[in-house]
Amino acid sequence: MHVAALSVTLHLPQARSLKEKRAVVTPILEGCRRRFSVAAAEVDHQDLWQRATLGVATVSSSVTRVEEVLDAVERFVWSFPEVEVVSCRRDWLDPEER
Repeated sequence: MHVAALSVTLHLPQARSLKEKRAVVTPILEGCRRRFSVAAAEVDHQDLWQRATLGVATVSSSVTRVEEVLDAVERFVWSFPEVEVVSCRRDWLDPEER
């Protein structure tokens, strides 16, 4: 079993309220869940208008499939012109650590 998480920090320059921010972030998260069958949530900066950190996690029996899914999710997030991607980070869960 292979588990990885993608953390994407976004800048939303046009957002002037939390409501405007949600109007941009929600379709990204729902699109990730629906198109790629991943777990996705806003994981940081919930109280800031122009900043968001999204967390996406996936599980597969192969490393290649996990990488393909996270690559596709990353491209999907980059495709939204309303956001600027500040950073992306991948973390792998090693089941041998326990």
